[in-house]
Amino acid sequence: AAGWKRWRFREPTRFNSFLEPLRERLEGDVARVQMMPRHEHSNMRDNVHGGALLGFMDVALFAASRAFGVLQAGGAVTLDLSAQFIGGGRIGEPLEARVELLRETSRMLFLRGLIVQENTPTIASFTGTLRKSSPPPSLR
Repeated sequence: AAGWKRWRFREPTRFNSFLEPLRERLEGDVARVQMMPRHEHSNMRDNVHGGALLGFMDVALFAASRAFGVLQAGGAVTLDLSAQFIGGGRIGEPLEARVELLRETSRMLFLRGLIVQENTPTIASFTGTLRKSSPPPSLR
């Protein structure tokens, strides 16, 4: 799709790959990150499982930070992630995280976001803090 970039993990055997395929796009001050929820992301009510949503939120923080140009691959760790579940996400319809960068310091990134689906108000809201990794000793 025009304007969207594919976001892939280098190692398909790692935990995060359960969310693929992902795509991201920067629109002004908002980074949009999308995934397509599948049956393996569902709970017993046939909605997107809260654990899958939390995993998506975490990955969206990193994808958005890269889209904003403030983070390189593998260059941070999650310090905190706070989520508020508001509604159920549907399987088989694109799920989107809309993420804003609230503040960047030399070591930290503070972000917030909303999880939405078409024709659905907010499914969840979240905030997160990422700590940038230290550069290797040779680059300090």
